[in-house]
Amino acid sequence: MKQKPKMILFDYGGTLLCEPGWDMLRGERALFEHVITNPHHYTPEELSSWEKNYFQSLQPVRDLGAEPTEIQMLRLKYELHGIKLDISYEEAEFIFWDHTAPMTADCIYTNVCELLSFLKESGIRTGVISNIGWTGAALQRRINTLLPEHHFEFILASSDYGLRKPDPRLFQIALEKANLKPENVWFCGDTYDKDVEGAKEAGLSAVFYQGLTNGHARQTRPIQTLNNKDVPVITDWKDLIEILKNIES
Repeated sequence: MKQKPKMILFDYGGTLLCEPGWDMLRGERALFEHVITNPHHYTPEELSSWEKNYFQSLQPVRDLGAEPTEIQMLRLKYELHGIKLDISYEEAEFIFWDHTAPMTADCIYTNVCELLSFLKESGIRTGVISNIGWTGAALQRRINTLLPEHHFEFILASSDYGLRKPDPRLFQIALEKANLKPENVWFCGDTYDKDVEGAKEAGLSAVFYQGLTNGHARQTRPIQTLNNKDVPVITDWKDLIEILKNIES
């Protein structure tokens, strides 16, 4: 990494933001406030359990690189069980996520805001590519709510494209949107095989973020096992600021 990037792309979950206190049942109960038809008298507990089991059954498909959307999940779950809501599925997705993982200051990783401010002041563009079942609209709403002082040029959700990182096409879409060559772009993520290897395959430089998760260090592979010595492993976003300053000097 001898050249200052023109743009840095970020993963979402586990990189920019986290979701402490995740509770899908809480989200289900919030949506049940909008149920207007429930002929079979299902409970939030039953529907929450159904979704968890169904999502687990999709893992082989997701492992192959496919990504269903949460809206598809909600539609299948409720219509299969004869349930009708008084709101759209787009609004239901917002409510479900907001209550499953409330947006609080605890969601923001240490020094993320400092890093984003530094990048803005340095003229380094930013974007997001996330493996996620929530739609891009829901993801953009969440990121913009939690990081209101910083706006990414684009936020790509894998579910909007039906495929997941490390598929290089997601990174290539980002390059097309940015109108940049791979050598001018870095990607930061917390998952080695999806983020680091995916970015490298697409020709981007990669940064492996391994900061604290809910106050605990991550369990990760030793640094010496990395496939490429040009991949920095950082545990604090201030480390990336220092890397960029050293390139500039």
